[in-house]
Amino acid sequence: MEDLYSKVPPTKLRNKDEKFAPAKTSPFWLTIADLFFHGMLENRFFALRYKGADAIFHRDTSVPTILFAPHSNWWDGIVGYNLCTRVFHKEIRIMVEELNRFPLLRRAGAFSVNKKSPQASMAALKYSVETIGDLNNFLYIFPQGIIKPPNFRPLVFQTGLAYIAQKAVEKYGKVNLVPVAVNYMFLRADRPEVLVEFHEPIVLEDSKIDRKEYTHYLETVLTDICDSQFKELSEGHLDAYETLFQQPLRWYRKIEQRLKKIEIKGSGV
Repeated sequence: MEDLYSKVPPTKLRNKDEKFAPAKTSPFWLTIADLFFHGMLENRFFALRYKGADAIFHRDTSVPTILFAPHSNWWDGIVGYNLCTRVFHKEIRIMVEELNRFPLLRRAGAFSVNKKSPQASMAALKYSVETIGDLNNFLYIFPQGIIKPPNFRPLVFQTGLAYIAQKAVEKYGKVNLVPVAVNYMFLRADRPEVLVEFHEPIVLEDSKIDRKEYTHYLETVLTDICDSQFKELSEGHLDAYETLFQQPLRWYRKIEQRLKKIEIKGSGV
């Protein structure tokens, strides 16, 4: 497990200075990214379902919006891309470590972050504040700062999210902070599904916050929504979810469904 979930960010492990690289999108490259990331998710998952989006649609749209979620696996960023572009029709801005290895991700909205030291990460934090000034962008952030096992507790955030929120309030007057719970589960299909719950936006208007205290508050809010979602899913409560996409049944599942409808005399079924 230690090999799967390192406690040290990759850029800190490599201890290399990397030049900051901002996102660099264009209509052409965003079309390519849509085809790639939408198709990638649909090829691997049976469905993506979500609830709570109405609260985001009815937010104050005149100020920036930041979505923050737990980080448990490689798919999280791709899920975030699909949520921002397909549910809310916004461009995503997302921090990616060692972006120099995947420079084309800049074309989809990624920008680099170097976690070698707090000073090294400052360029990404300042850029985050600037980029959300364009209200066509949603910042999608993983405040744990590193991948943790699924449903890991306690959720412990770095203070970067509170820093971005505080500076956004100073620059734009207020900011919407949206907690996002994400689970990857097998339900009744032969492939896993992505289940997403959006919490009502937390509107921050006071820039005179204590970052550590506010970070702890955001940890608590996200923990509560994640635990609540997991409990509901474990009890089979899915009625409130909308479907972004769902794959058609494969041939063997269709046969299975037909067989279930056949009544065999004397079988007791």
